[in-house]
Amino acid sequence: MSLLLFLQSPTPAVVNVPERMPALMTLIYLGGLLLIILLLLISLFRNRRRGAAVAVAVPDDIPPEVKRRLGSTSTNRGLRALRWLFVLLSIAVFGFHIYWTHYAAERNEKFQELSYKDLRNRRLSESTLRGWILDRSGKLENALALYRRDSSGNITRQYPMDQAMAHIFGSDRGDPGLERALFGVQSGALPEALEVVEGKGVAFKGNSDVRLTIDRDLQQAAVDQLKGKHGAVVVLNPQTGEVLALYSEPSYSLKEVEDETAWIKLEANQRDRPLVSRALGAYYIPGSTFKTVTMTAAFLAGVQDTEFTCSGGGYYAAPGANPIFDDGGAGEVHGRIGIETAFEVSCNQYFAQMGVKLGPERLKQAAQLLGIGAYDTPAEALRGRKEPEIWNASTDAIKRALAPREATIVTGKQVTRYDLALMGYGQGYAGQMTPFQMALAAAAIANMDGKLMKPKIEFNRPPEMFKQVMTPQVAARLRSIMGLVTGGPRGTARGVFAPLKAAGINTGGKTGTAQKVVPVYDPKTGEPKTRHKVEKDNKGNIIREYEETIMDEDHPRVDAWFLCIAPLERPQIAIAVIVEGGGYGSKSAAPIAAALVLKAKDLGYFKLVDNQPGQAGSQRGQQGNQRQPRAVTTPRR
Repeated sequence: MSLLLFLQSPTPAVVNVPERMPALMTLIYLGGLLLIILLLLISLFRNRRRGAAVAVAVPDDIPPEVKRRLGSTSTNRGLRALRWLFVLLSIAVFGFHIYWTHYAAERNEKFQELSYKDLRNRRLSESTLRGWILDRSGKLENALALYRRDSSGNITRQYPMDQAMAHIFGSDRGDPGLERALFGVQSGALPEALEVVEGKGVAFKGNSDVRLTIDRDLQQAAVDQLKGKHGAVVVLNPQTGEVLALYSEPSYSLKEVEDETAWIKLEANQRDRPLVSRALGAYYIPGSTFKTVTMTAAFLAGVQDTEFTCSGGGYYAAPGANPIFDDGGAGEVHGRIGIETAFEVSCNQYFAQMGVKLGPERLKQAAQLLGIGAYDTPAEALRGRKEPEIWNASTDAIKRALAPREATIVTGKQVTRYDLALMGYGQGYAGQMTPFQMALAAAAIANMDGKLMKPKIEFNRPPEMFKQVMTPQVAARLRSIMGLVTGGPRGTARGVFAPLKAAGINTGGKTGTAQKVVPVYDPKTGEPKTRHKVEKDNKGNIIREYEETIMDEDHPRVDAWFLCIAPLERPQIAIAVIVEGGGYGSKSAAPIAAALVLKAKDLGYFKLVDNQPGQAGSQRGQQGNQRQPRAVTTPRR
């Protein structure tokens, strides 16, 4: 077997450190700066005493104009201003040094994007072999990242699931991924200038193996299901927060982006956006899947028993507003119904009226419990803030590497009744959702205690709760309602999940369909097409010229969604699926979720549900090799 990892025992000696001279110059600079500040303070103190002495010697009856010109007072005033200007500029320069050294790595996204170009970081990272990355089974043969030695004796880092794990692992370019977060040299690990001069090295953790919660087989199933499509899959364990699968298609090859030309080409492809993790970083209109959030808000507010009428004339949220219909238009009428039937048949009119009844404050409270940001204005909601705090991880670097874009809604004072109606069924100001966030919304309902667990990707991390969203009784009721979508007589996904139900697997779910106007892309370059625009004033004078992106308003893209929890008795997986341009959720997204449920069953995730409730779904992480991540000091095969 030509599988080998060489990890040498760390040696304390540091030879020919090229950073020693720059570090020494840094210390000289700091020493000189402190000396100048000290001399300035001494000079300021002496001049004040001299000025006081001159003031005593000058007679009181001399005019003020003459006093100001006596001695060197006028000259001193100018020099004093220059001294203070110099001090302020020195402090500003030193402040910039402190910011870029200690704070930019955490707070400046542009700095993080370009940090891979720091040759010192790259040299230090590459000087020591990294540990292996194992999937949740802990088996060597299931390694996700490892070293191999070729026939020439060269040792290279290899990824058996290259494209499948690209968005999770990341590369040495662009946004940091798990590889840089787990094994890279973090800013806090870099030695200070004095330590470099003294010959001290870097506290490097590259020789420790890491075991992830990712299930290699389930991840591959997600890859297979999304092949040839644009979309994403997120699979969580709602009881523990473990991330079992996380995939975005199109993806890219980690080996391919070692070449900078290939990276630039991928980065320029705005049509396919292969470098973007759609699961974590792409915003979508959630459509009817957002009704899970609205339904949760209704139960938390105690208005879940409210009935509304769905009529052929549509629902008018406000005078003069457009009527709200269901997908079937005026011909789709459900009559006077309650929340269970409305969720089963996915009635837009019902949830639009529920959104108005709840109001912005109660929608805001429910959204925040589920990890969704609620902002007062659309401008604030569109900032695209990343949300590292949602993760349960051992370091801030890991949290930042996997931080999802914050899903947002708008609940400020300017929100109208019509806006609330649109949000109620997943349109309007609710149109900033990520697949990761929608998986969390499903996971909160799937949790037996009504908790939203923080997602985690490190296998040995103990579970952590993000928020107590609802009571266990409410969670049980919501699960039964979600069960109507896949198993009810009028459920929108009953046909897709009928084989699973026949096989004894009870599931819950929610379909979603959303239209989104997207740019028109050039098929050759992959870049958005633009048109030249010229703005003129009333006199015909040109005010400005610019390029406007052409939007395909006549043919909006129809995205397909599906949320799923299984098995319904004690869910071990919560799934979110998005297929761009997939049409109805029941046609393209639901079959993917159904296939993943069957795969999870085959992998043994549902076997312990009845026998050991507290350990349900954990056997996949306990099978086979029980090798724990550890520091390695000897060669392995």
